[in-house]
Amino acid sequence: MSAEIINLRQVRKQKKRQDKDKAAEDNRRKFGRTKAEREAARRRRDELESHVDGHRREPHDRPDDKKPD
Repeated sequence: MSAEIINLRQVRKQKKRQDKDKAAEDNRRKFGRTKAEREAARRRRDELESHVDGHRREPHDRPDDKKPD
């Protein structure tokens, strides 16, 4: 009768790695976005910023400012 010898340190490390991988997978599922989704959001944000910047009034464009002669 020969029992299989198990190194408990290695078993604990392996279990810790598996738990860490499972937590990472759960986080990817919850919080992750695809590259296409991130790029689409970035493009949309850039478009909105340029739209707002295009309608921004400069300080010298205000009607109540007096322009020096």
